[in-house]
Amino acid sequence: MSRIKFTKGELKRQRDSLLQYGRYLPILELKEQQLQMEILHQSSLLEEKKHSLTKRIEGIHIWSALLAEETGLDLRGWITPLEVVTRRKNIAGVDYPVFERVDFTPAEYDLFFAPLWVDAAIEQLRVLAALRAEISLLEEGIRLLRHELRITTQRVNLFEKVKIPEAIEVIRLIKIFIGDQMSNAVGRSKIAKKKIEEYALEEVPA
Repeated sequence: MSRIKFTKGELKRQRDSLLQYGRYLPILELKEQQLQMEILHQSSLLEEKKHSLTKRIEGIHIWSALLAEETGLDLRGWITPLEVVTRRKNIAGVDYPVFERVDFTPAEYDLFFAPLWVDAAIEQLRVLAALRAEISLLEEGIRLLRHELRITTQRVNLFEKVKIPEAIEVIRLIKIFIGDQMSNAVGRSKIAKKKIEEYALEEVPA
């Protein structure tokens, strides 16, 4: 607590600050709650996508040996994302990317010479690439949300545990000081009045 100015002006300033803290704290608490809920939602979605990715990989292992066949085709260019399309989402003032889709280079090859499994392989590998891109964006979004939650929680704690109790205590001390000053002033006034009265009586002729 910084050095207190025991003045009526400081008392007003502290009361104004306390009022401002009281208005701002519920807003911070609401933001904190919104961020916590969104983190839970995004974390649940992330686990769902990771589970889906694992299941997809397990499914591909069944026929992955086919990829070793000599086909004369290089699938990598058709299964590597050309662009990850996203949109922006804003929760409690936090702006973060949300997955929309993945665009790929069109697969162009001779259907008469390519093995029958190539179409399915390209489709399944593209699904894997899209899932990996979505997981990466979910992790980034959660990181941004958690960063903002940490800052917001620090502010809530600052107001609840420091600023508000400190303002209340300063107001209490200033009120006590001003009250004591007023009591002392009244006491001095009574003493002065009594002395004046005594002096006046001494001046009165017998």
